[in-house]
Amino acid sequence: MSERPTAALRRLLADPKLTQIPGVVDAAWARVVAAEGFDAVYMTGAGTSASRLGWPDVGLLTMTEMVDNAGRIADACIAPDGRQLPLIADADTGYGGPLNVRRTIQSYERAGVAGVHIEDQSWPKRCGHLAGKAVIPTADMVAHIKAGCDARHDQNFVLIARTDAIAVEGFEAGLERAHAYREAGADVLFIEAMTSEEQLAEACRQFPDTPLLYNMASSGKTPFLSAERMQELGFSVCIYPNFVMLAAIPAAQAMLRTLKETGEAKAVANSLTSFQDFFNLLGMDRVKELEERYVVDETRRAGY
Repeated sequence: MSERPTAALRRLLADPKLTQIPGVVDAAWARVVAAEGFDAVYMTGAGTSASRLGWPDVGLLTMTEMVDNAGRIADACIAPDGRQLPLIADADTGYGGPLNVRRTIQSYERAGVAGVHIEDQSWPKRCGHLAGKAVIPTADMVAHIKAGCDARHDQNFVLIARTDAIAVEGFEAGLERAHAYREAGADVLFIEAMTSEEQLAEACRQFPDTPLLYNMASSGKTPFLSAERMQELGFSVCIYPNFVMLAAIPAAQAMLRTLKETGEAKAVANSLTSFQDFFNLLGMDRVKELEERYVVDETRRAGY
């Protein structure tokens, strides 16, 4: 029997080597990340808001919208060798009180997600690197974490506790909250928006036996460090939330400008992924295999 994604994520967290996890906004980009040999995938909340709504990450998405996107991405997290890769997903604040958090965890778990992070912001939440954030009392977040841990059916499902308190209450308050969240049962700590390598090193020093998540956001508020340096400091995993989407935007803009200026498809064709490579990336080999297995009429089988 193949390894379950939740068990695979636990194994990666226990590995002393840093795990790099690119963020994606939908299932197609999950295919791209998986094809490039990464061991896990991350669903970005800011990217989901951008792709689903065309709006910034300011707390507009509902739990069901986020879970729907996560489930579709989880289905597409397939490695070249056929393994189902683990997906970590943004679950915002858990969408309410402890009972809401229970439902949130169970919904993400049923959707095939291997782990989520929930944060201690009050609603409407903000992207962790935006101003205008506020946080709930520590005791309330502790209750949310306990409720989330209790809600799991698969005990390997990973609950990541994120604190946004540094930007609101200061670095020491953020660390105090992280200690409380670890004591409440969080499997991984996500201390958001640390602003210096000194803060990063101190966080790792205070939690030598707890996996820590590094958020390599593109805002520049948190230092851009190499994977080697993050591993030296003591981080277990690094997410790159929107790097894939941000890399695609200038490429798309350049193509569109050329297309508009010239009106010639030939002028941009060489910059595009080929039609066949596109469909192969999305799993045409698997389609052909399944149609052959189920004896689909040869005249109706998908092909080029």
